[in-house]
Amino acid sequence: MSLSTPSRPAYLRLVRSSGWYDLLVTAGFATPWTYALVHDLLSVAGDAAGLGTFPAPDPMQTLYANLMGSVVVVWSVLRVVRPLPLHGLLDGVARTLFALGQAYALAHGGPRILWPFLVVEVAFGVAQLVPWVAAGRAAAAKSVQGS
Repeated sequence: MSLSTPSRPAYLRLVRSSGWYDLLVTAGFATPWTYALVHDLLSVAGDAAGLGTFPAPDPMQTLYANLMGSVVVVWSVLRVVRPLPLHGLLDGVARTLFALGQAYALAHGGPRILWPFLVVEVAFGVAQLVPWVAAGRAAAAKSVQGS
């Protein structure tokens, strides 16, 4: 681990917390049977809150949900069991990509029930990436001083 790596216990707790959040939110997407339940719950909740519903599930949507769910579950367990600074960096990058996808969906008529998930993605992403940016700046400043 280099000197410019955020490794304080608070950062590692953040990495673990983001893993727990992802595990709780995405575990239901990992199988076709649990996805059907999650899909229905999110649609009912979105409809009740006036935030829109999801389109009816079809085999391809279910496949993509299951692929995403199973990968995120494994990635979540890794961060819960063994949080490392690198996991926080990679998770921050992944959250940036997820947030872009969610923003794209929202901009193209996706259900507004995605908004709370987008807010959490951005919050965890920023929280996990900012320490890396700060550490990189500190390392760059130190290297300039040493020249």
